[in-house]
Amino acid sequence: MPVASGPGYRRRAAVVTVAAIVLGVLHQDFWWWDDRTPVLGFIPIGLAYHALYSLLAAALWAWVCFWAWPDHLEDAAAEGDAR
Repeated sequence: MPVASGPGYRRRAAVVTVAAIVLGVLHQDFWWWDDRTPVLGFIPIGLAYHALYSLLAAALWAWVCFWAWPDHLEDAAAEGDAR
């Protein structure tokens, strides 16, 4: 069985897909479009939300790369270097 088709791969792919969908939904912050409430006294709440969203997205995708990286690519690269 190839490395990229087992149940572990499918579970990882499902988690990454759900994470992408959640990020897509959270990116549409229609609930703060008309709100000019300042955060920390000077940052509009919509801008503060997107700053935090960007940090969350970067952290999530870093975690996804660490957790769901296809190990067979690393193994193939190591085998190529050994030759």
